[in-house]
Amino acid sequence: MPREVELNLVELFWSAQGEGPHVGRSTVFVRFGGCDLRCGWCDSPETWKAAPQCRFEVDPGSGEFEFEPNPITPGRLRRGIEALAPRLGTFLSLTGGEPLLQPRGVLAAARIGHELGLKVAIETHGLAAEALAQVIGDIDYVSMDWKLASDVRRAEGEAEASGFRAGHLAFLEKIRESALPASVKVVITQNSTAEEIADVCRGIAATAPEVPLILQPVTPYGRVRERPSAETLLAHLRRCEEQLDDVRLIPQTHRVYGAL
Repeated sequence: MPREVELNLVELFWSAQGEGPHVGRSTVFVRFGGCDLRCGWCDSPETWKAAPQCRFEVDPGSGEFEFEPNPITPGRLRRGIEALAPRLGTFLSLTGGEPLLQPRGVLAAARIGHELGLKVAIETHGLAAEALAQVIGDIDYVSMDWKLASDVRRAEGEAEASGFRAGHLAFLEKIRESALPASVKVVITQNSTAEEIADVCRGIAATAPEVPLILQPVTPYGRVRERPSAETLLAHLRRCEEQLDDVRLIPQTHRVYGAL
């Protein structure tokens, strides 16, 4: 008999989606442990390594948690999601860290979400194309980050590469082949160059031009202390619109309601 999948999770909680095209939607978040990138503005560095325990919010929006040692079984995850009393139309967001480092765990979580009538979205760094192929039939929406080398590096011990473009294009091709609803998000900091962002636009236009591009001004955190000026952000928006039909400038909102 195959061994039951076990998940390394950091936390499970309910809130409103804080970014992207579904901002404001009721969402149950499942945060996976472990990430192979290091983003200068990351607001959850505790997810970089596998977590020793997972915290489960007791009631939706309560901020009260129970703690369980990892690994977490699908049965325990299901009970945690059910405790948050999700409604039909609520999203289940699989985030991290990087959830696609645990594709079997993503599959288990997605299937639980669908059994409970939830829409399943995955938030990913957009570099694990083969892992996406393993789970794509059980996902309803992909929020793909496009990482810029000016602010993102690979974790120590990971193979270095000249940027992330090839990996992102392979990932985006999987999305296009599946016709799965998706968006690409790029976080803009003061280090982001016009050429970097233009290259993102060229990649999307050549691979999946129907996918919306979300320009997200950085929320200062970690090594990043300031966000770009409004003038800079609007200039990026105008330039991107020269290459793509669907570009949106959307800041993060989750700090307003106290979630990370």
